[in-house]
Amino acid sequence: MQDTGWLGWIWFAGIMMIVMGAFNAIEGLVGLFRGEYYVATGEQVIVFDLTTWGWITLLLGVLVALAGGALLSGAAWARVVTVMLAAVNAVAQLAFVSVHPLWSTIVITLCVVVIWAVVVHGNEAAATLESSSR
Repeated sequence: MQDTGWLGWIWFAGIMMIVMGAFNAIEGLVGLFRGEYYVATGEQVIVFDLTTWGWITLLLGVLVALAGGALLSGAAWARVVTVMLAAVNAVAQLAFVSVHPLWSTIVITLCVVVIWAVVVHGNEAAATLESSSR
């Protein structure tokens, strides 16, 4: 068994969380400062008004990026937090899917891949880190 393969999935998940967090933060800032960028017709639904949605997305983006950084540090608690925040982020993107369907679909897909990487390969990465510290 090659150690770098298992550790590579966790690194991938951590980096993707940082990237998704940055993109979410940018989405939130655009919602706050350039609300006219996001135009929803009567048939499209955004659960909150744009300012509230912008703040929620900005905060979620910061938390997702911080979880990604913690995951890269090897903290065991970061795996649980990463899975929880990736799931919340995927659900939050559902509120935005009618406004930007391609973007939301990409983010939801990345969230699912991150959850898979952490759940399937998290214990192997922890064992790898333990054995390398000895």
